[in-house]
Parts: sequence; structure tokens; C-alpha cells
Amino acid sequence: MPLPSRLVLLGALLIPATASAQHDGVAPATPPPAAAIDFARDVRPILAQHCYTCHGPDDQKRKAELRLDQKSSAFAARENGAAFVAGKPDESEAMRRILSTDDDERMPPPESGVTLKPAEIAVLQRWLTDGAAWSEHWAFVPPVRPPVPTVPDPAWPKNEIDHFVRAQHAARGLTPAAPAPREAWLRRVTFDLIGLPPTIAELDAFLQDKSPDAFEKVVDRLLADERYGERQASDWLDASRYADSSGYQRDTARQAWKWRDWVIEAFNKNMPFDQFTVEQLAGDLLPNATLGQKIATGFNRNHPVNTEAGEELDEYRSAYVIDRVHTTATTFLGLSLGCAQCHDHKYDPLTQKEFYGFYDFFNHVKEKDNGAGRNPKPAIAAPGPDDVPRLQDLERRIKTLKRRLDRDDPLADEAQLAWEKATRERLGAPIAWSTLVPTELMAQHGSRLSRLDDGSVLAGGPTPARDTYELVITPGKRRIEALRLEVLPDASLPHGASGRADDGRFILSGLEVRLASVADSSDPPRVVFATVQADVNQQRDED
Repeated sequence: MPLPSRLVLLGALLIPATASAQHDGVAPATPPPAAAIDFARDVRPILAQHCYTCHGPDDQKRKAELRLDQKSSAFAARENGAAFVAGKPDESEAMRRILSTDDDERMPPPESGVTLKPAEIAVLQRWLTDGAAWSEHWAFVPPVRPPVPTVPDPAWPKNEIDHFVRAQHAARGLTPAAPAPREAWLRRVTFDLIGLPPTIAELDAFLQDKSPDAFEKVVDRLLADERYGERQASDWLDASRYADSSGYQRDTARQAWKWRDWVIEAFNKNMPFDQFTVEQLAGDLLPNATLGQKIATGFNRNHPVNTEAGEELDEYRSAYVIDRVHTTATTFLGLSLGCAQCHDHKYDPLTQKEFYGFYDFFNHVKEKDNGAGRNPKPAIAAPGPDDVPRLQDLERRIKTLKRRLDRDDPLADEAQLAWEKATRERLGAPIAWSTLVPTELMAQHGSRLSRLDDGSVLAGGPTPARDTYELVITPGKRRIEALRLEVLPDASLPHGASGRADDGRFILSGLEVRLASVADSSDPPRVVFATVQADVNQQRDED
């Protein structure tokens, strides 16, 4: 199924709801016939408002084991009779209770303070009299192409959509009005398709074009205009809560316009709707996903992001997931899941368990604020077409330089050997490393430390985002020239690595040593390091 069909747009433009079309006619004097009762449109809202609290999806509040939101229960034979009997409102127990003057039987109960209006009662009675046709919420019903209706004047419609519009005219006792002037038609179609009025030159060209396909040529020109995608995308951007800033307290700027441009391009290419859906919800999970498909998943990142200094990361990460659930449901499923966040849905067959099952689809992103003016992580670089050749050239040059650095350098090797020899001579003795075994272990923010048989320390228990480990060690030597901290892998850690993050990484942000004496109760002084070096330095992620 393509995006909002161009054929649908054209039909709506040629035959507006005001019955102004390209055909002559006058409005009739006869009143329109009464419209047929539609269960989803006319009956379900009455039942939802007045009956579902006690006879709906919520099994915690349900009375008499009667569900009026399910056809099987509403029409089931019961001891006092079925709640609804098709074609027989007088035999329907629900209608008898609604019309009852006995406070012990009347529904809704008098103490609820809810009373059906006479017009609502009339709708229920007419619905039952007409056969009580039942239909599910449209969001649960697969779309089916309806048959093209017959119309009283078959020469009037120009396409299939015209048949549906003309059939509604006839049902309401209307006939099409006279066609709009060409100037008005051009203004309407231009506003509808690109959101702007026609220029004087475009108006003059259209008025001078007397060819039979003059109208079609205008529509084709507007559909090929880049502004067509901008106009059509505006509603989708609203539904997808697109914004150029993060919301919440500081409302800092963020760079999300690449996703906006992807949506505009999708409309301009008339992308099929199934592809439009898949790429926005899971484009990054497609095999060999392109940059454009990854950008498409920006749909899931348009929610507000808190950049406040005191924010609780887990609280807001969950809020972001809930936002994705709500937005995906309203835009793609056609209904709200919001009620089921806190309890089983009162009006739709959705449970709280199903809400959090849906929640789980989006609960796998380690997302956090990345500072004012920068997109929250995870993020990717999204170069434009002009940037790609330059970036490729820079990457080639970086690889060349790295290869040069990795090659053997005889001069540097000779200097290294000379430095090592001089250092050993200065120290006067071989360097001997000794394992310092801690006598006391403590973690400030929840981790649990344990000492293993080899003298190493293993962290377990809760995994806070940050922690400080304190170890008390008896040196055992009068002279210590250097300290070396070794971080070891362990099978109990994620991926059998050395860190406690989900991907096995860790960041050492600082190492502090203080020298204490049993005889001195004052604050121990810090030990100053002459130099510090690491085997590996983690590169800073600038996303």
C-alpha cells in the first residue's frame, strides 16, 4: 500500500465535501433519509461511556460476568435472558434494565449518577430493531477494498472515488453544485498539494491551456514539485512529535532534520507504506542497512529528552520508552494504549501485561542525554552527499598514517632500549613487582567487593552507573617506586570481559592513594604521582 494515495488526493480535490464539483446541479428541497445505525460509530461509544465500567474489559471491576464489549458475551443466553437479542429490543435484558423504573434493577445504577439520554436510548433500540449488526474497532479489522457503489447519474463520476462521493450525495439527498471557476480550482489544488498559492505565471499558463488534459497536467506538475513532499510530510511530522529541540526544562537544540528530510523524500518518491513503516520502526535492523534506513529510525527518537543536571537516568529512559509505545500505537495501530500503562484498558481489549509486552520492544536502547546542544546517545554521523567523498579521502589518509605508525622504527627502538638501560642503572636493582593484598574493601554506591584467592578483588552485586572502590592495603615494603593497577577479565562479568557494563567495558576516571599511619588519626595525606600512563586510553565518542 503506497503512502496517502495520489488518486485519493485527486478525487478529494475534484469533489470537495461541500459538493462543489465539475458538474452542474442544484441542491434538492427534499430532506435526507435517516442514516443507518453503525455500531462502531453510534453504539459502541454509548456502551463505552455508560456500561464498560462494570461490563467491559477490566476483569477487576466487572459485574455479573457480563461483558458488553464482546459479542459472544453480549448476545449469550443467560438466566434472565440475553443482554441483547437481535431484532427484538423488547426481549433484550439490557434494554429492559435501562428502561426500568425500579431502582434495584435499573442500569446504570442510580447511585452511579449516570443516566442515558433519550437520544442514546433511541439509538440502542433502533440498532437492536435493525438486527444489531456488530463490528470490531476499525483498528483491529484488516482493510478490505469496498465495492464501487452505483450512482443515479453514472456519467458524472470521473473515477472510482467520485462514485463514493456521489453515493453519499444521493444518500443525503444532495446533487453536485456547479463547477468552481478555473482560478479557484487552481488555488485549491495548489494549496492542497504543496501548501502554497499558485504564482501569477502559473495561473496565466493554466487559463491559457485549453487542452483536454489541462487539469491533469497541473496535478502532475504539483506532484513532481519537491514542495509536495514538504506539504504531505507536515501531518506526519506532527503525529511523530518531531521537533528541533529537546523539550523539558532547558529545551536545548538537537539535530533531527535529517529524519525530517527522509520523510519528505519518502513522500516525494511515493514510497510504499509497508516500507515506510518498516524503515521507521526498525530500519537499523534490516540486513546491510543503509544510512538512510538508519536515519529513518529517527521516528523512535523524536521524543522530548531531559537535559537537567539532576535527572534520574533510569526514570527518564523509561519515560522515553513509554513515549515510543504511545506514539507508535497512535500513528501505526490507530488506537491508544495509554490507559493500559496503569491498568487493563477500560474500553479496548488491551491488558496492562500487553502494554508492557509492547514496551519491551523498545526497552533495549541505552539512551542518555549527551549534553546541551548535542543529540542524546546513541547517535550516528549522517554526512550529506557532498561530504561523503571528502570523508572517504580523510579515512584513506588516516589508514595510511596508522600503517606508518605501526611499522618498526629502528631509531625509536634504539632510544627505548637506551632509556630502559639507563633507568635500570639509576634504580640500581631489577624491578620486582609484589601483589598488594587488601585487608579492607568498600564500595560507596552499592557494588559488593570480594577478595579472591589470588589477591585480586572482584566486584559483584548491583551495578550502579558510577562507583568508588576503597581498598586498605598494608604495603609491606619501606620503599615503593611505582604502583601498577591490573584489570583482569572474569567469567562472571558481561562477555567474560573486565568491566561491568552490558558490553563488558569500564572507565577508570581516577586513582587516588593516601598514606596513613596507625599512630596518626589525622586525615592521611595524598601521595603525588610523578607520572601516570595507561596501556589503553578509550577514545572519546563525539556523537
